[in-house]
Amino acid sequence: MAPVISELKRNETLFETVVVATAQHRQMLDQVLSAFGIRMDVDLGLMQHDQRLAEFASRALSSVSELLTRIKPDAVMIQGDTTTVATAALAAFYQGICVGHVEAGLRSYDRGNPFPEEINRRIAGVLANLHFAPTERARDNLRREGVPEGDVFVTGNTIVDALKSISLADRFQNEALNEIDFDNKRLLLITAHRRENHGAPLREICRAIADIVGRFENVEAVYPVHLNPNVRDVVQAELAGTRGVHLVDPVSYDDLLLLMKRCYLILTDSGGIQEEAPSFHKPVLVLRQLTERPEVVEAGAAQIVGTDASRIVDAATRLLTDSNLYAAMSAAENPFGDGHAAEKIVSILASRL
Repeated sequence: MAPVISELKRNETLFETVVVATAQHRQMLDQVLSAFGIRMDVDLGLMQHDQRLAEFASRALSSVSELLTRIKPDAVMIQGDTTTVATAALAAFYQGICVGHVEAGLRSYDRGNPFPEEINRRIAGVLANLHFAPTERARDNLRREGVPEGDVFVTGNTIVDALKSISLADRFQNEALNEIDFDNKRLLLITAHRRENHGAPLREICRAIADIVGRFENVEAVYPVHLNPNVRDVVQAELAGTRGVHLVDPVSYDDLLLLMKRCYLILTDSGGIQEEAPSFHKPVLVLRQLTERPEVVEAGAAQIVGTDASRIVDAATRLLTDSNLYAAMSAAENPFGDGHAAEKIVSILASRL
């Protein structure tokens, strides 16, 4: 959403922009706000330790509803598929406020993968008035679901805009990352945190990481570990002290991008990284059973490998030993837009409102 906020503020003669955070993920939110120089106008501060989905959803619906009653906006902009997105859309719908959904139309068509994001974005798709789809496929998904064609706009994904807006430094902000030997080691960047991977799947992922690093003397892994105890406790138990595996706290957005730029291969269950990695021409192994971003697989930039340890190890080994396969995946172009999505979105808003 950062590029949309920036573009709205550049058009301040047309728009008064109020930036609201529920703070669903407090620490990670603050890192991103800092990276893009965004100041919250309203911080609802709803996060609680080890919060349950239903508890957070009820707090968010109530708090956002109260806020909208006070502000009375002409439109509410939401992005993606979080619980914040679903509840904000519902709160706006209850008050008859126009809802614009950025990154609309992504579908896996599996209610449990990713969980709960697949249902969150379907809810947003039903409630939104303006659907800003990143790709033609996302537009087609919405049309099949009965969304009027005139309410769907293919804009590209704003994440490409975000990447282009940040100049990467030569050094990491996290000093521990500067100690890694990028010159002589091939680095695997690992991110795994999704709810559907909690428990046994995450343990399989960790075992695969240890196996891969153990097989190749010149391969190491860096894993920024999510703060959720369901992730942190498993990862620490499985990988702490493993040679060549660097477990670090969640990194800033700048550091994450620099890791993508300097790593050799990415293993992730993140949706956003599937969209960002092709811009850095780094192959991605998707640690999920399916993806709502099939464009990245069709472009040749990613492979879906699931969470079975042997399958992950086999796929990584092929990329670490087959230079032709690695070159082919690295050469794939980013299928998610030209970096002008935010401009298109704000132009459409100006016209429709």
